[in-house]
Amino acid sequence: MKEISVEDLKTKIDQKDSFTLLDVRDPFELHISNLDYESITIPMDELSSRVDELDESQEIIVMCRSGSRSGTACEFLEKKGFSNVINLKGGINDWAKKIDPKLPVY
Repeated sequence: MKEISVEDLKTKIDQKDSFTLLDVRDPFELHISNLDYESITIPMDELSSRVDELDESQEIIVMCRSGSRSGTACEFLEKKGFSNVINLKGGINDWAKKIDPKLPVY
């Protein structure tokens, strides 16, 4: 599985690269901490029933709180035939520690 660091994701955002950010956290988590970037939110437990909402032709960067659920989501998407999925290593908590310390770590 491919992974991307929060620093590299920040670069992609700043350069306005084209990709889909998929957030697989639960709805309550979005109120705790969130990136200032447009994303598609599909909680992990809904991913199998909502996979058709994703565009296979796009690069998809998957995020969660720590990188664990997003890793599982990447594996699931790869099994479904998605070839360009990338796990955000360390998740939103790593982003909060290294990119935006105003965000809470939870």
